[in-house]
Amino acid sequence: MEILIISVFVLGYVLITLEHTIKIDKLIPALGMMGILWAIIALNHLDVYDINLELLKLEPTHIEEVLLHHLGKTAEILIFLLGAMTIVEIIDYFDGFKGIKQVIRTRSKVKILWIFGFLAFVLSAIIDNLTATIVLITLLQKLVKDRSLKLWYAGLIIIAANAGGAWSPIGDITTTMLWIGNKVSEINLVKYLIIPSLVCMIVPFVVASRFSIFKGDLEVMEINEESNPYGNRMLFLGLGSILFVPFFKVVTHLPPYVGMMLSLAFVSTIAEILSNKKTNVSTIDAENETLSHHSPVHHSLSKIEMPSILFFLGILLAVGALESLGILFNFAGYLTEIFPNTDVLMILFGFLSAIIDNVPLVAASMGMFPNLIDDPLWHALAFSAGTGGSMLIIGSAAGVVAMGMEKIDFFWYLKKVAILALIGFLSGYGTFILLRDFVI
Repeated sequence: MEILIISVFVLGYVLITLEHTIKIDKLIPALGMMGILWAIIALNHLDVYDINLELLKLEPTHIEEVLLHHLGKTAEILIFLLGAMTIVEIIDYFDGFKGIKQVIRTRSKVKILWIFGFLAFVLSAIIDNLTATIVLITLLQKLVKDRSLKLWYAGLIIIAANAGGAWSPIGDITTTMLWIGNKVSEINLVKYLIIPSLVCMIVPFVVASRFSIFKGDLEVMEINEESNPYGNRMLFLGLGSILFVPFFKVVTHLPPYVGMMLSLAFVSTIAEILSNKKTNVSTIDAENETLSHHSPVHHSLSKIEMPSILFFLGILLAVGALESLGILFNFAGYLTEIFPNTDVLMILFGFLSAIIDNVPLVAASMGMFPNLIDDPLWHALAFSAGTGGSMLIIGSAAGVVAMGMEKIDFFWYLKKVAILALIGFLSGYGTFILLRDFVI
């Protein structure tokens, strides 16, 4: 029966990775795989277990209890993401991100490269690497005319955004999963990973700065757009509200999604006041849909990417099924026997995250290893899964969205940018080892 369960998971995983080839949205195999796995467990009355982290062993439990446990943990992540996504969409509703364009005053190609790099690094730590990439690629499209130069900028933005997301608990879905799953704490995640992540971003940018494509000045396209009078206000208010969440968790010891919902309520209230409309989040006019969208909150909620939310639901509960059966726990034992050096294992995970989706990779790892909170293994995993995906354009959400927005060719990225991402990844991980073993 174990072979059947693993086969279902592997088949679902393969269908997810072949999403663009078979033209089937990855949420479909993710949800199907989840349903089939739990059905097999229920119909065959298979034994399910909880991991006792104190005794480092599996303890028998009931399927209703373990399924509710995994659903609760998954819901925490999904509700957190829904809140963060809505706040970002509210900022965009007021054209808040247009204020970032004012930062770019120079025409030097190299200086613009570094400005984009640091913007991606900082923004991805606050609003997540996917959203930061969308914002900066949109800005790039309005600033740069040269197609080849634009591709280079986009490729390096991916590296910087993934590096910036790795050291922040709200910067990448994988670090958010580890944070909400009580594998890492806010302070230690930043303490151990901010410098390695910075190295991971800076080293490729130093190398790229010497390329001939970045020599000389750029003919900047003029941007003439009407600005929303509340744009900058909502930008700082929204970003500040998202940054408030980790502090709320530290003070109250409540799950992060509670703080995110509080932040969403606050930002939504201000948005409704500024929009000067009487409609609210619950107002839906079936006959005149445009009136329903007068509410900035309702408009923002309508733009949430629900397929991604359902994909996370399917993947996390599917991995929860393998964890409940003890398969991942036992597999971790085999891995540690083959790779007794955890650094070699985590570097391998970094390469794997470039090939396969890092969400199920991290979800599986959380069930495989019984290490306690803030164990160096979790920090290494956060870094490897977050930055290793930059080595292929399909290896991260930031890469996939940039690929779609700029029509970046897979093999162009592999030939031009992958080596830079590899250098950055290895440099950053080497820095992590030095800090872990000799400094911190």
